[in-house]
This record gives sequence, C-alpha cells and structure tokens, in this order.
Amino acid sequence: MRTSLPRGWVICRAFVSKVQSIIVSGAPASYAGSNVSRWQATLIACALIFNTPTQSQTEEQEILDFLPAIMSGFKKLPRPLDFSVARPSIPTGTTYEIELSRWDIPSNGSQPIKTTDQLQAAINWASEQGANKIVIPNGHFLIGKYGNAIYQAGISLPSNIELILSSNTLLEMATNDKWNYCIISVTGKSNVIIRGGTIKGDRDTHVFTPRASDGATAHDEGHAICLQSGTNKVLVEGTRIHSVTGDGLLLVTDITDVTIRENEIFNNRRQGVSIVGGQRIAITNNEIHHIRGTSPQFGVDIEGAGRLDRDILIKRNRFHHNRGGDIVNTSGKNVFILENTLHQGTAGFDNRYIDGPLVTWERTDNVIAHNTITMLDRSVNGLLGFIQYSGNRDNNPSVTYVHDNVCNGCGMYMYDAGDVDIQRNQLRGYFLALANVQNATVNNNHVTYGPPGTPRYCWNYRIRESTGVARGNTLEGQPFDLPLSTTPWTSECLRR
Repeated sequence: MRTSLPRGWVICRAFVSKVQSIIVSGAPASYAGSNVSRWQATLIACALIFNTPTQSQTEEQEILDFLPAIMSGFKKLPRPLDFSVARPSIPTGTTYEIELSRWDIPSNGSQPIKTTDQLQAAINWASEQGANKIVIPNGHFLIGKYGNAIYQAGISLPSNIELILSSNTLLEMATNDKWNYCIISVTGKSNVIIRGGTIKGDRDTHVFTPRASDGATAHDEGHAICLQSGTNKVLVEGTRIHSVTGDGLLLVTDITDVTIRENEIFNNRRQGVSIVGGQRIAITNNEIHHIRGTSPQFGVDIEGAGRLDRDILIKRNRFHHNRGGDIVNTSGKNVFILENTLHQGTAGFDNRYIDGPLVTWERTDNVIAHNTITMLDRSVNGLLGFIQYSGNRDNNPSVTYVHDNVCNGCGMYMYDAGDVDIQRNQLRGYFLALANVQNATVNNNHVTYGPPGTPRYCWNYRIRESTGVARGNTLEGQPFDLPLSTTPWTSECLRR
C-alpha cells in the first residue's frame, strides 16, 4: 500500500503534467521558447529533489517516465505515448562474483563444454543462495554444448537476477555447425538484467553444414541473447553484442516489458534486434550497425508472424551500414519511431541498402517523428528514406503520423492506404509521393533540390489519385500548391 506523496512531489508532477500537455497539444512557439530555460531548470530541480535514498522506486520511475519527452527539446508528438515499459524489480539480496578457481571455470577461451556447465552451475548455486547480482569476472569464456541436432546450448538465466559482465569479460560462442544457438537464454522468466561486457558469436568460424531435412545452409538462428516464451521485465544495458549468425537479440512469443538500451550491436548476419511477438518494448540509445549476411539484414525488425507486437518505442538510436535497412515494421501496432539517426554509412564497406532505411507494411500502426535519414545512393526502392508498403488489401488500423523528419538525399512514399498525416518534414534532394491514398493530411512540408549537379526530378510532390488536405508546403522555399480535396487528384510532371 502506497503512502501519501510529499507535497513537493505533487507540485513537481503537476508541473510536468502541465508541460507534457502543452507539448502534446502544441503551444505557440513564442510561449515554448520563452519558457524553455525556466521549465528545464524546474525539471532538473524536481529530479534532484526526488533522487534520494528514501524515494520509492515507483515514484522515481514516474518521474523518469515524464522526463524524456520534456528534456528532448520540447518536441511535440502527434500522438502521446500511452504506455510505459516496466523495468525489472529484483528483490534485495547479495552480490556474488563467481570464483573461477572454486568452480574450476576456464577463462582463457578454451573447453567450451566445461565452461558452459560450470558457469551454469555457479549461476544456479548463487541464485539459490539468495544472490541477486552475479558478476562474471574478467576473462574469455568460450560457451557452447550440445542441445539437440540443430541447437547449440549456452547459458540459461533464472528469474530475479542481475548478470553483470565485467568490463573485460567476453562470452563467446564456440565454433559449431548448428542452425540455432543462444549464448544467453531467458525462457519464461521474470525480472532479469544483463549488463556490461561483450557477447560474441561464432560468425567468423561457423561451419554451415547442410540441414538434413532440406539441405539448406542459412543457419540464421544463432543469437547472442534469446528472450522467449512469456519472459517479462528484462533490461539489457551497456553490452557489446556482435558477430552472431542470426540476431543480436531475439524476442519471441509473448515477451513483455523489455528495455534494450545503450548497447552496441553489430556485425550480425541477420538482424540487430528481432521482435517476434512482444509488447511494451523500448529500444533506446543503442548503436546498431554493419548488419549483413542473410535476409532481412535490418537493425530492428518487428515481424510477429501472427503473434502480437504492440506498444514499441524505438528512440534515439544510431543506425548505419545495415544492408537490408535500419528499421522495418511488418506487424507492429502502436509503434513509435522517434529521434533516431538512420544513415546509409560511409562508402567502402558494402554500405548500400537493399530495401532502404525505414520501411513499414500495411496494417501496422506508426508514429514516425523527429528522425534524421541520410541516403547516399539508391536501394531497390530508389532514394526513399521512408516507404510504406501496401498489399492492396486494406488500410492501416490507425492514422500513420510522419512528422518533423529530415531526409538528406532522399524522400518518402506511401501508397494504397488511407489516413496518413504528413507534416513539417524536410526532404532534401528527392520527392514526397502519395499514390491512391485517401484522407491524407499534407501540411508544411519543405522540399529542396539536391546540391548542384545532382538530378532534379519533375515530381517534387508526386501525387496520384489521392484525396485529403494540403497547406503550407514549399519547394525551394516558395509556396507550392497541392490541391488535395475530396476529389482524387493527380499532379502533373513539371520539368524545371
């Protein structure tokens, strides 16, 4: 039962709620600008006041839930987040640093079966003794043992545990020929933290033996961290995750309340992060790069394949050099893609996209706002920094909001859909296109030509058989009329 809140906290929360309501509704620029310093100072003071040992975890989390939107430069969202991702709540206990000599654990990158068995025994014992923080000391730990004919087993974690990898700790999957593996797995557990160190796959040495059933050699299910089968309340933080044959992190089947933040995820063959059935997922402040090898090759892929994917936040991540693309949403509902940097990457390392930086499919539900997207050359979709695919079957379940994004050397295209809201985007060097879209809102977007010597397209706003409203759009800083109405309209090609 919660006790009554201190008066100062009530005042602080009321203040933050007021600011949030202004951001969501959209205050006049002069009002926001004149009050930024005062608001920020008050917010910082509130955070300091309540960052005390006596503050309850619930109260602290409530403050933190408000702060990101407030302190990010007062960038309003077209639709506010209506969910929060619960963090792990681990019971108070002791910290145990695994004693390598006591458990006879090799730390020199040898004897993977023995290393796996003994690390698992130490983790299980420590958890049974009431340790809630388990530290793996510095060392090179080679992981992997027989699971079944197609699976190489790693370490499994219990509930109510924080696994800390020391700064110079490396968990590496031993060379194997299996289709699947999980270096760390969490199956049907709650309240788990994985923090620090490095987790590495066997990509460079993997043996791609043909599968007995069909002779296939994709071997695309080798993962660093597997969260599966009803697992909930997990935090993965500050870890380098790389060189697996599949995904850096796989979330599959009824996963809830997962936070993935401040990690570097790179050089994986299939994906950075795959969400295959998850709800209330936050992917924030990560660097995800050089994903390439076997399709789809995206930084983040939401692809439930009939499972529920909902309430997903992808925010302030840096994506680059990802072969397929950076973010693709094939199935997610209530997905927020905010303040990310999506960059094709400098030349010289197979930096060309296949699909493009940002792709959404029909029947998904997205808010795409305040992202910076840069393309240097074409994908199979041309210079489209954002494309919304459609199977020509039905519309998305909610309005697709595309607000305040910057596209460098690229444009946007949505087709065979309805209820799209496109506002205040900057498209530098390509076009904004709609085809067979009903009830579109296209306001205050700004298209400019590319640098001298780059192609100029006859369609800067390319509209075909679409309806809606359009106001305040410009081309090269000059007003550009898009006469959208209830009658379908098609723009003509204007050579300039």
